[in-house]
Amino acid sequence: MRASRAQALDELIREVVACQRCPRLREYCTRVGETKRLAYRDWDYWTKPVPSFGDPKARLLVIGLAPAAHGGNRTGRIFTGDRSGDFLFRALYETGFASQPESISRDDGLKLTGAYVTAAVRCAPPGNKPLPQEFRNCRPYLEGELDLLKDVRVVVALGRAAFDAYLGILRDRGVVARRSAFLFAHGREHETAPGAPVLICSYHPSQQNTFTGKLTAEMLRRVFERAARLASRPETA
Repeated sequence: MRASRAQALDELIREVVACQRCPRLREYCTRVGETKRLAYRDWDYWTKPVPSFGDPKARLLVIGLAPAAHGGNRTGRIFTGDRSGDFLFRALYETGFASQPESISRDDGLKLTGAYVTAAVRCAPPGNKPLPQEFRNCRPYLEGELDLLKDVRVVVALGRAAFDAYLGILRDRGVVARRSAFLFAHGREHETAPGAPVLICSYHPSQQNTFTGKLTAEMLRRVFERAARLASRPETA
């Protein structure tokens, strides 16, 4: 069964990479990869939609907003090769979910244990702002992951957009009655429904938040320390 789950996740990854649903995003990602940033002029940019990655048996699901233009859009792995990823993977490493504290390229040997990292949108958007239709176009991929990752007990939403995307799925599936019943605040926990994963809010580890001190490394580590405790709780009958 676990083998078939991993195979299904691999198939979903192939669908993501081949996706052409959002012409604006496809054009932007390709253009960024052609012009490049001077520091990465020797890189062969990925430019395709960026797949999720992690442990098929994950008890923790981390949801971000979208790949960075010169991060995941360059490296081909979510949260890899940018400052946001530096913060995220250091916190995951310090709390036992990641094999190393940094993520430089998709071939750097990083492994996740008990965790899976995904995003609400799989292509880098101009100005880090996907359009509403682009969120909708990408939503089936996140829904597919939620269906396949059956061991998840904790969801960490990095930022308000990821929080809203996840709750929107729960609302439309009848798991929660109203999205507005759940408030976003860093470190806040929500029991969405009996038997459903606990939802933990976190500020997104964007430079806008980390450079200003709105989100510190310690604050993010505490979120994942709490997630680790919740994920390791024994199942109730």
